[in-house]
Amino acid sequence: MRLITPLFLVLSAFFLALGLVLPLVRFEKLVFFNETPSLLVIVSSLWDDGNPVLAIVVTLFSVVFPFAKLVGIAFEATAAADGKVVGGVVARLLPILGKWSMMDVMLVAIVIFAAKTSGMAEAFTQPGLWFYAGSAVLTGLLQMRLRPH
Repeated sequence: MRLITPLFLVLSAFFLALGLVLPLVRFEKLVFFNETPSLLVIVSSLWDDGNPVLAIVVTLFSVVFPFAKLVGIAFEATAAADGKVVGGVVARLLPILGKWSMMDVMLVAIVIFAAKTSGMAEAFTQPGLWFYAGSAVLTGLLQMRLRPH
């Protein structure tokens, strides 16, 4: 059982990295046009298309928050192994970050639903979405394991 925390921590970081660089969704317009953007490509496109505020918001919630949560959980896991009491900023920040963990997955699901119901394009989930969701689930499980209350 002692190996579960480090294993989940490593897998969560690996899944987050894959979720950021692998395609999230495939859009098929007509028969000939396909797009399979990754999360980082979406952020870059938003920035390049003149939407810097939206690019910053997506980066904050999609990249910075999950990374900060992962670092906080790693800190909490290593501090708990030493028998020290974890307090301060990490103890207050992790529950807040945990509430935003699955926001991107939900947004991609809404985009897929909108694309399918509008008739403009077909949308299909790609591995990046599943790895991103897996990272969010694993960090949530880690957080519950480290803070059972």
